[in-house]
Amino acid sequence: MNKKTLKKLQAIVGAKHLATAREDLMCYSYDGTGMEYMPTAVAFPGSAAEISSIMELANQDRFPVIPRGAGTGMTGGALPVEGGLVLVMSRLDRILEIDVENQVAVVEPGVITGQFQAAVRKEGLFYPPDPASRDFCTMGGNVAECSGGPSAVKYGVTRDYVLGLEVVLPDGRLMHTGVRTAKGVVGYDLTRLFIGSEGTLGIITRIVVRLLALPSHKNTYLVLTDSLRLAARLVSEILKSGILPNTLEYMDQTALQVVNDYLPLELVQNTRALLLIEVDGDENSVEDQGKKLLRLLANRQSYPGILEVRQAHDAKEVDDLWKARRSISPAAYKLRPHKISEDVVVPKTKIPQLVQFTEELSRELGIVILTFGHAGDGNIHVNIMVDKDNPEEYQKGQTAKRLLFEHVMSLSGTLSGEHGIGITKAPFLSLEIDATSLALMQKIKSVFDPNNILNPGKIFGIKRH
Repeated sequence: MNKKTLKKLQAIVGAKHLATAREDLMCYSYDGTGMEYMPTAVAFPGSAAEISSIMELANQDRFPVIPRGAGTGMTGGALPVEGGLVLVMSRLDRILEIDVENQVAVVEPGVITGQFQAAVRKEGLFYPPDPASRDFCTMGGNVAECSGGPSAVKYGVTRDYVLGLEVVLPDGRLMHTGVRTAKGVVGYDLTRLFIGSEGTLGIITRIVVRLLALPSHKNTYLVLTDSLRLAARLVSEILKSGILPNTLEYMDQTALQVVNDYLPLELVQNTRALLLIEVDGDENSVEDQGKKLLRLLANRQSYPGILEVRQAHDAKEVDDLWKARRSISPAAYKLRPHKISEDVVVPKTKIPQLVQFTEELSRELGIVILTFGHAGDGNIHVNIMVDKDNPEEYQKGQTAKRLLFEHVMSLSGTLSGEHGIGITKAPFLSLEIDATSLALMQKIKSVFDPNNILNPGKIFGIKRH
């Protein structure tokens, strides 16, 4: 990008919305991975029309464009690995419509997810996808990654709520996909194609989502066990008993240790794992499901390793429990200065095997590995803690990552449930995607973006021409 190109960009977005100073660029050179790649410039567009003009210019002058939400991603999806222009969507932050009667909302991509949830809650409505970073992450980033969260076990993930999109294509054309109705089967489902595409096919500028009625009641329970394997086994037992929790979260002993200060209770001696369970709905269904859950967990003959079962007493205790759960990822840095953060998924019945494997891997390699996450849908976060300044330890971490992925595939799992591929998982894509599927995906990318302008290097690791 030369000075002439930068002047053209200034003319599109305005001088105050284009950053080129090194200290400004540094703020957009990293994401949740901790890796850093310096962009040439950062633009803050204020409309789809401005983004369209930027993409037309990018194709003319051949510079890469990298869309960015809040930079909370864990696989490097928003990193400018080949320099170029980072396109920050923070100015497109309006909730355009909340249609209470039809339970539909229209938002711009820069809307903070947690703020959107609060806004619809005031109308008696509910937007379920709730990633751990919901107080910071954006709706556009959630769509680009197909984010999930604790509520996915009952309510599904982002793709289950997106009805339609407005998208600027890599060549600058504007397109609209999907519907704002409950049903719609006209033509190919291009909406789903963009969801989870990690900013490689288009730049999302407007999102139409469906909403649900806000559940009137919710009860929260925690279960302490003396082994990881029992906690993992209980997940399947709870779900096959006919109980459908809206969250069913799991934390191992190491995860509990790093957030111990946030927990609203003293852990029973010998606690090795915790399950955090919530049931929601109307008053009667919540009461019935709670009773069924407590009956199941009271069977100590079948589950002698259960140390304690407890229902949260009040809203503060519930908030403290969730504060602890959502703090695990950042608190893990107490253990080692760096981490390799993975979000694998296995069939729920295979969770005990996955957990046992991570324990064995930790012992064999002599490194810290903690596990936690959305046990209700088999999505376990595996944090491999290392010090990158210790080459031997870091290599052990990379070995653990490879062996983890291979084991997950042997269990009929998937490499990512929420974080996406980005650049950190790209080298392992062939473990899961066969050659025919991979070639077809790359052709789809080339149809949308023949010059490989938009977010190059992501998913497939393709370099620009």
